Order: sequence, then C-alpha cells, then structure tokens
Amino acid sequence: MSVEHRTLLPRAAIAAARLLGPAARHVVSAGRRADCSTLHHRERRWARHVVSALRIDLTIRGLEHIEPDTRYVIAPLHEAFADPVALLHLPLNLTWMARAELAEWRTLGRYLEGTDQLIVDPEHGDFRDLVHKSGGVFERGDNLVVFPQGSILGIELAFKPGAFWLAERLDRPILPVVLTGGHRVWEHPFSPLLRFGQSVEMDVLDPIPPSEARAEMASIEARMRALAMNPERVRPRRYDPLRDGFWDGYDFEISPSFPALAAQIAAHREQGHASEASRPSEIV
Repeated sequence: MSVEHRTLLPRAAIAAARLLGPAARHVVSAGRRADCSTLHHRERRWARHVVSALRIDLTIRGLEHIEPDTRYVIAPLHEAFADPVALLHLPLNLTWMARAELAEWRTLGRYLEGTDQLIVDPEHGDFRDLVHKSGGVFERGDNLVVFPQGSILGIELAFKPGAFWLAERLDRPILPVVLTGGHRVWEHPFSPLLRFGQSVEMDVLDPIPPSEARAEMASIEARMRALAMNPERVRPRRYDPLRDGFWDGYDFEISPSFPALAAQIAAHREQGHASEASRPSEIV
C-alpha cells in the first residue's frame, strides 16, 4: 500500500461514517414520514456534505435551461455512484429509477424503500405498471431520473429507449444531462478506491419536447456523447471488458460508434452461447 493511500484511509473512513451513517439515516427518516419537502431538503443538504467532505470540484452549466414549473424526465449520462450526488445539486425535486439489486444494499436499500423510489429489474422485470408509477412521481411534484445507458460501465454504452418512451407516454419533456468525472471519485464496483479532490462536470442541455423524444433519441445520444468526450472537459469513464469484465447476464449494448468494442462483446456472447449449447442436458 502506498504512503498516499495509507494517509487517506483514515480520512475516507471518517467521511464514510459521516455520510453513510447518521446523515444517511436522517435522509431516510424524512421519507418514512411521507414529507416530500423535508426529504428533498435533506437529500440536497446530504449531497452538499458529500461534495465538501470529499473536496469534489463540481462544475455545473446550463441551469438556465430548467423551467422551475416544468416536470421532466431527466436523462443523464451515467458512469459512477457519485453521479446522484451531482444531480442532487439541480434545483429540482428528484425521484430515481434504480436497479433492483441496489435495494439489497443495507443503507441504500433503506433509502430506496423508505422514500418510494422506482425499482426496476431490466433483465427479468415486468414493466406493465411502470407508466402508472411514473405518473405518480409527477403528480407529487417530482422529476423522474432515468439513466438511459442503464449501467455505469462507460461512455460506450448505447442508450435504451425507456426514458424517451416514458417522456412521450406521460407528456413530459426530456432533460438531457451530461455528467463526467464521477468515476474518479469512487470506482465501485471496479475498485474500492475512494479519491479526494476530484473534478466533476455537469452540463444541462436544452429540454426535448415529449413529441420529439423517441424520434430524436439517436441525435440526443450522439450530442451528449460528443460533449462528454470533448478533450477540454473531465474525461468520461471508458469501458474495457478485459479490465472490467463482460458482465454476462446484464442487459446492455455497445453503441455502433465503437465498432471494435461492439464486435468484441458480440464475439464473447456468441462464444458463451456456444459453450452453453455444448453442455449435456441435466436430467431432473
């Protein structure tokens, strides 16, 4: 272990105890009392504490694109568990669409359950009631955050149509948000490393009318990815399956903009199917 990491370990432990202990329980308790205004106030205060404790240099641009009285389907790029910390600095009340396995985390699971977040299982889920549940989010005055990539593997992941489909069905504009740098703060699940003093950039783009959401998905994705990969900003996370794993069983696709990586994933999946087909059937 390096001298730098030994020096940072006590600081990281103190930060984790402050932010994932009583501070996190304070947020959850507001949700359990069904007090939405108190909940969102505590969420934003907690996010500010995270930024301060980890000395994150958070740059936010494009807030002028947000209409205070409009409720959005927010579609951010996604590369890290630190992304919600940045998004909680938006002047909007947020409800999250989260993967089901996150509910198994002790602290995060209590938060998701106690604050009525939308839990989905992309690989095995039933989405028939998703529109109804999403409508309830807007009725209580919140905005719905849906990460269109569906995973934190990297910038190469293609968008899924769910966020854009919901925006059209529920007649809510899409609010695209470009986020980069969060993966440098905490690399989980690829590494337990927690870094201090990292830079995160967040750009809020022009809202997309609901009538144009699905038709414009490809162009929105291309625009967001181009901005994220601008060499003048904090670099996004890049996906390397030999380093990060192939994540078999997870529902994700690689954008056609990265043909070599898409071919690598396709070849791996074909090899896996061939291996399964060659196994002898079990007799029950």
